[in-house]
Amino acid sequence: MVAVTKWFILLEWIVLVGTMTKRRNPFRELERLFEQMQENVEEAATQWTAEPSTETATTGSIRVDLEDRDTEFVVTAELPGFDRKDIDVQLTDQTLQIQADRNTEMKSNADSEYIRRERYHASVSRSIRLPESVDSDGVTAKYTNGILTIEMPKRDPETGGTQIEVE
Repeated sequence: MVAVTKWFILLEWIVLVGTMTKRRNPFRELERLFEQMQENVEEAATQWTAEPSTETATTGSIRVDLEDRDTEFVVTAELPGFDRKDIDVQLTDQTLQIQADRNTEMKSNADSEYIRRERYHASVSRSIRLPESVDSDGVTAKYTNGILTIEMPKRDPETGGTQIEVE
């Protein structure tokens, strides 16, 4: 009987030790999270350094400042790397639309091999709603050193509106 009791005590101890080792180790969980973060960073770095396809195009927005002077609105827009002929500016009602489109030719030289190639087609656009009407005949635009400046004189408020009779 004593031998059977010793075996039960030994069996209980083995079960107890087994359940103790099955507890979650918080440090192992942290280690697993760090390993997963490292894999994600390595994957993102691989995508970042991957050579862009020559057929991809970037579309973006243009950074602008809209200034309200007493007699005119002035829009200053950043368009670095574009030629004057690549820029299209249109004014419709109270909306100014700026678009620029650049297409860099991809000539390949048989004697060279590119390590990194980032010049390709780029297109940007921006629409700006003006707070007041402007005189479209007096609008001027200048492009110098990657900065587009558009000056739009404000339209004089129309006098002599239409009288509406209330019934």
